[in-house]
Amino acid sequence: MNRFACLAMVTALFASPLFAGQWSADERTVWSLEDTYWRYVRSNDLEHYRALWHSDFLGWPLTNPEPVQKEHITDWIAVHTNVGETLQSYDLERLAAQATGNYVTVAYRARMTWVAKDGSNKPSTIRVIHTWLRDAGGSWKIISGMAASPNAQGH
Repeated sequence: MNRFACLAMVTALFASPLFAGQWSADERTVWSLEDTYWRYVRSNDLEHYRALWHSDFLGWPLTNPEPVQKEHITDWIAVHTNVGETLQSYDLERLAAQATGNYVTVAYRARMTWVAKDGSNKPSTIRVIHTWLRDAGGSWKIISGMAASPNAQGH
C-alpha cells in the first residue's frame, strides 16, 4: 500500500464520528439526555429519572445479579443513598454513539465521586451502554442498557 493510500485511510478513520465527536442530530439529543440522566442521579430526583425509561425496558445494572425491568431501575441509586452517600460529581467519557432509525445506542465511561456520611470521597468508574428509542411522539426513552465494572486497567 502506498503512502497516499495509508494517509487517506488514517484521515478517514479520524474523521469518523467515533474519533472526531461529529455526532448526528439524534446522537447529540441522546448525549444531552444522558447528561440529564446524571443530573437527576446527582439531585436524587427519582421521579424525573424514572421518566427517562421506556415502560418495556430490559437491562442489567451493575448492582443487580440478574437483568431487570423498569421497576428496578433505581436500585443502583438506592445502594448508595441507603447508606447515606450522595453523588457529588460525575464526568462522562463519551466513547461511541450509533443512530439507526428510531434507535440511538451510546457507550461511555462514567467517573463518579460519591460522598459518604462522614464526608469522605468514594470515587468509582463504570462502563455504560444505553439504547434509546424514539417513540411515535418524538420522545426518547431508554429501552435497554447495561453497566459494568472497569476493565483490569481501570477503564
